[in-house]
Amino acid sequence: MVDSYDDSFDGEKSKTQVKRELHALVELGERLTTFKPDVLAKLPLTDPLRRALADAPKHTAHIARKRHIQFIGKLMRDQDLDEILVLLDQLDASTRQYNERFHNLERWRDRLVTGTDDVLEQFVSEYPDADRQQLRSLIRQAQHEAAQNKAPTATRKIFKYIRELDESKRGLR
Repeated sequence: MVDSYDDSFDGEKSKTQVKRELHALVELGERLTTFKPDVLAKLPLTDPLRRALADAPKHTAHIARKRHIQFIGKLMRDQDLDEILVLLDQLDASTRQYNERFHNLERWRDRLVTGTDDVLEQFVSEYPDADRQQLRSLIRQAQHEAAQNKAPTATRKIFKYIRELDESKRGLR
């Protein structure tokens, strides 16, 4: 009977773990194919990977696309994955923040159109640069369009006006 066993395999990855990591690289590569070129330009990628990502839309047949995604996954092995993941997380966060702000502005628009003067006063207190007279006019026009089942032109104008106010308040304009 042997009292000790060989520790030579400690620290090595199992075949299953290696496969999981390679599949994760392929999935990350496939995710990169969905980004626009200006976003990809911000990422620290090698030139062969940039070319492969640029060529990805050309492969439309299922098996050709699958093969190309596998190739991109292979090229991902040579990348600084930590830096890429940090930048992608920042992009996701900025997109989420943008969507939250956009939805907040949509809620303001809906409250203004369906609400009373109290809602307008709340809006003006949050956005002091707002022109009450212009907003009241747009709100009346939007309510009239809704009653007549017309296209929501004034509602769009209200949203555009609110978005411009929000961007100027945040210093984005």
